[in-house]
Amino acid sequence: QVQLVESGGGLVQAGGSLRLSCAASGRTFSNYAVGWFRQAPGKEREFVAAISVTGGRTNYADSVKDRFTISRDNAKNTVYLRMNSLKPEDTAVYYCAAGFVFGTIGFQYPYWGQGTQVTVSS
Repeated sequence: QVQLVESGGGLVQAGGSLRLSCAASGRTFSNYAVGWFRQAPGKEREFVAAISVTGGRTNYADSVKDRFTISRDNAKNTVYLRMNSLKPEDTAVYYCAAGFVFGTIGFQYPYWGQGTQVTVSS
């Protein structure tokens, strides 16, 4: 089992940037693909980005493509989500999740963090 803790959320103006971190402990983190998901108030959870075990493959939701970048440092057991050109519609609680499948669907990831709030003001 792996434990995940997100950090780096906060309040930012539209057009600004944030970098979220997902720190892992427990089993070997480098064995897991990692995804970022988000959930805005009153909306369903949605896929944001994913990165493969080695970091060689990444995938993004169309809504964040070219603005967000996912990366990982297996030596530090950490995955990052760099978010640029933030928009008010990016406001949500952001969750990282780990699993054995490089996927875009929540149930493919059995391990989840507690989430970090990102608020983008207009």
